Amino acid sequence: MLRFSLLVLLACLWSCAQPPVVPMNLTESALIPQPQSVTPFGKSYRFDAVTPIYLTTPSGKLDTLGQYLQQQLQALGLQSDIRTGEMEQAGIQLSLNGPDSLGAEGYLLEITEEGLYLQAKEAAGLFYGIQSLRQLLPFEPTDTTRVATGRIVDAPVYPHRGAMLDVARHFFKPADVKVFIDYLAMLKMNKLHLHLADDQGWRIEIKSWPKLTEIGGSTQVGGGQGGFYTQQEYADMVAYAAERFITIIPEIDMPGHTNAALASYPELNCDGKASALYTGTEVGFSTLCTDKEVTYQFVDDVIRELAALTPGAYIHIGGDESHVTPLEDYIPFINRVQQILRKHNKKMMGWDEIAHADIDTTTVVQWWAAPENARKAIKKGAKVLASPAKKAYLDMQYDSTTQLGLHWAAYVEVDSAYRWDPASLQAGIKKEHLIGIEAPLWTETITNLDELEYMVFPRIMGHAEIGWTAPALRKWEDYRVRLATMAPRLKAMGIDFYASAQIDWK
Repeated sequence: MLRFSLLVLLACLWSCAQPPVVPMNLTESALIPQPQSVTPFGKSYRFDAVTPIYLTTPSGKLDTLGQYLQQQLQALGLQSDIRTGEMEQAGIQLSLNGPDSLGAEGYLLEITEEGLYLQAKEAAGLFYGIQSLRQLLPFEPTDTTRVATGRIVDAPVYPHRGAMLDVARHFFKPADVKVFIDYLAMLKMNKLHLHLADDQGWRIEIKSWPKLTEIGGSTQVGGGQGGFYTQQEYADMVAYAAERFITIIPEIDMPGHTNAALASYPELNCDGKASALYTGTEVGFSTLCTDKEVTYQFVDDVIRELAALTPGAYIHIGGDESHVTPLEDYIPFINRVQQILRKHNKKMMGWDEIAHADIDTTTVVQWWAAPENARKAIKKGAKVLASPAKKAYLDMQYDSTTQLGLHWAAYVEVDSAYRWDPASLQAGIKKEHLIGIEAPLWTETITNLDELEYMVFPRIMGHAEIGWTAPALRKWEDYRVRLATMAPRLKAMGIDFYASAQIDWK
C-alpha cells in the first residue's frame, strides 16, 4: 500500500479554488506544466456525491493508482468506490491501454458531460494525468464540484526532469526530503539528485567505513550538529520517491569536495594525517590521494554499498572544482571510477569537468559552468544534463535584496529562471544531445524547509515546465498569468514562496 498521506494532503491543497461561475472553457484552466494540447468542448462535468472509479483490466499498478485517486477525491469530500471494467455510469475511467504515441510518461485526459476518461501507456503517465486532474479540481471541499469539458493530450519533451538537494552543507532530515519529493511529484518531475557528501559533511551510512558518518557526519556549515541517513532511512526515501515515479540519484563527490572523508580516515590523505573537520563554505581545497590503492578500495566499497541501495541506473561522482588535483592525476582517477561503477552495474554521472576524462557513451555530463566541457562530452558521445548556474541554480539570489542564497553566478529572477531553452542556450548543444534539465539547490545558506521553499518556489515551477513543455508552447506572458493563480494554493499549502514583483499574484 502506498504511503500517500502527505501527498494527499498536499495534493488537495494544490489545485485552483473553484470559481463562482461554472467552468466551461478548459483552455482557461491554469495548468503547470503547460500541456502539449488542450481542446475545449464548451461544457462542464459535475461530480456527484459518490463518483465511481473504473479500472480497465486492473493490475497491481492500476489498483494502486485507483486507490491514490480515491484518497484525493475523499480529501475534497467526494466519496468514491473502485470498480472493475468499462464505465457504466458517470465517473472516472482509468486505463493503461493508451496509444503508443503517448510514450512512457504521456497521458490522455478526456472530460465529457458523462464522465472523465484518463488513459496512458504506462503507470507513470496515469500518475501525471492525475496531477493535471487535481489542478482542475478545487483545493477544498465545495457544495458543487465541476470541471470544464475537453481533451488534454500530454507528454514530456525530456526524459530527465529533476532537482538536486544538497544535504551535505546543511543536513535535511528524511521527513523534509519527503516533502520535497512530494513537491517534485506534483510538478511532474521525475528525478531527485541527492548531494550526499562534501567537505562539510558525509550523510550516508557506509558500513565498511563507519567513521564516515561517525566523524564526517558530525557537523555542517556553521559548526552546527550534522546528521546522516542510515542505509534503512536512505532505502525508505528511495522507495517513497519511487512510489511517486521519482528516481533518486545519489552523489558522492570526488576526488575534491572530500574533506569530511579525509577527516574520517587519515589513510585517504597523501600525508597519512587526518584533516580537521571543516564548517566553512570555501571550495576547491581538498582531494583524495589519487596515488594510493586504498583510495580505490574506499571508492569501490562506497559505490558497492550505495549501488545495492539504489535501483536507478546512475550514481553521480561529482568531479567538480577539484582545484588541487593536477589534471594528470584527475583524468586517471575519473577513468578508474568509471570502471568501478561498471563493475557494480551502474552508469556514471558527474559535473561537467569529468568531460576531460575518457568518458564513455553511457556517461552523463551535468553542464553547470563550462559549455565547452559539455561540447567536449558531446564529441565523446556522452549525453548532457542541463543545469547552467546562471539559469537553473535555485540557490542564486533573486535580486540584491534577497537575504538567503548567493549570487556568484547571477541574480536569477522568476523571468530569468523561465525564459531559456536548454537546446538553444549555447551553440553546439542541441536537443538531441540532452537528457533533460535539473535545478540544483546548494545549501550553504539554507538551513531548514521554510528557507528551502523560499528559494525553490516559484522558480522550480518554471524549471518543471521547461523540462515538460515544448519550447513553442512556452510563452512568458502566458506563464506569468498561470503562475499568478498559484498564490492561493501555495499559501494554503504553507509554502513560503518568493512573491516576485514580476507576477500579478492573485
